[in-house]
Amino acid sequence: MHERTKLPIKLIEISIPLDGIRPIDFYGIHNARLGIIKKTFPFLNISARGNELKVRGSEKDVEDFKSRIESVLIHLEKFNTISDSNLQSMLFGVPEQELVDLPEMPDDAIVHGPQGYIVRARTPNQKKMVSLASENDIVFAIGPAGTGKTYTAVALAVKALKEKTVKRIILTRPAVEAGENLGFLPGDLKEKIDPYLRPLYDALDDMIPIEKLNLYMQNRVIEIAPLAFMRGRTLDHAFIILDEAQNATDAQLKMFLTRLGPSAKCIITGDLTQIDLPRNQQSGLFTSLRILKDIDGIGTIFLNENDVVRHRLVKMIIKAYDKDKERHQQNES
Repeated sequence: MHERTKLPIKLIEISIPLDGIRPIDFYGIHNARLGIIKKTFPFLNISARGNELKVRGSEKDVEDFKSRIESVLIHLEKFNTISDSNLQSMLFGVPEQELVDLPEMPDDAIVHGPQGYIVRARTPNQKKMVSLASENDIVFAIGPAGTGKTYTAVALAVKALKEKTVKRIILTRPAVEAGENLGFLPGDLKEKIDPYLRPLYDALDDMIPIEKLNLYMQNRVIEIAPLAFMRGRTLDHAFIILDEAQNATDAQLKMFLTRLGPSAKCIITGDLTQIDLPRNQQSGLFTSLRILKDIDGIGTIFLNENDVVRHRLVKMIIKAYDKDKERHQQNES
């Protein structure tokens, strides 16, 4: 009888990118978690190369490893953290929903930020805004300063990016000169417009670890730009936020709304009491709210002083200004 010769085991090598994941969150302090991973898969040759994991072994073992590591990466992307016990459980194939010590996710939570910080929809109108965003492709969120409309919009965009329902986030606002002419300000265009976009950066800082945020910005996964830069583009597979829309003209808002691609999601925020346009220009936000309100797929939410989540006096300040405005309008009529 002839002896049956064993076929050699086919070895393959793959690289698994850790895009958007801080290496220390994955590898652990002094590579302690990398040690756990190696011990769990002793038949594989596993090595770390910065933001990349190299794996060599039999095709079956490598594919099994890749599947389990991808589950770990999705968990890290979602919660920005993972415990050693959860890591070990997921490496052995335990589904995320069966983990014992999952991070808390309250009903009003939108997204997990760094160090366990949870971004929440804190008021009834903010919760309604979250619901409208899940039901519509375009949402108008209108309200005074401090009502959380921009912050909630950014949280929803980050959530969509983490869940991979979009590939990128685009944040934009009109670069209206609030008392200063951009041409007289020092620096290049980015340095000139960055101060006007600062509220968007501040919101992102609360929701994404700084190293990951810098990586997203470098790779244009997250883009922050003035409204004028949207002209001529098709914005698809993206979550787009137009902030301070009350400072956009009719032509600018029409230009922006007609940039959206078939897979885009969009939130437009504005405060109709803070228009910085020249007196001879009307805010395009009034027109959009009037002519688009009955279109299926477009939702509108009006926030008020009850949604203010800043200093306790801010709510009273907004109320005082509203009363003064009403008094002036009554005197004029």
